[in-house]
Amino acid sequence: MGNMNAPLYNKDILRLAASIPHQGRLTAPQASVEKRSPTCGSRVTADVRMRDGRVSDLGLDVKACALGQASAALMAAQAIGLNAAELAEARDRLTAYLSGESDDLDFWPGLAVLAPARGYPARHASIRLGFEAIAEAARMADA
Repeated sequence: MGNMNAPLYNKDILRLAASIPHQGRLTAPQASVEKRSPTCGSRVTADVRMRDGRVSDLGLDVKACALGQASAALMAAQAIGLNAAELAEARDRLTAYLSGESDDLDFWPGLAVLAPARGYPARHASIRLGFEAIAEAARMADA
């Protein structure tokens, strides 16, 4: 379990939040998905193009708190080359971790930085946005 006294916004999270890969919308995406967090107003829009069933191009517009930005940055750093099923699995495993059903964060590089936020359910929706938007866009582009 995460240490509840760990700072929610540490320097690693802030550094990730400031360096989101693939920022900017794609001009001709095969699918676009916007996900919003009703609790904090964060939103992530993902544009995706697929080639041979795998993400070939990704564009992001992230209007989120630092945790949502950091999570989107981690997702975007690895999403190219993955297929819709792999992205959906990552989304579901992140959800399971945040909800306490699982203690596994090893399924995605860098996610341990978000461990302190597990004890703050109000932040979970924002953390899931990038994973949800990219996974759903990949599924739609693949359809």
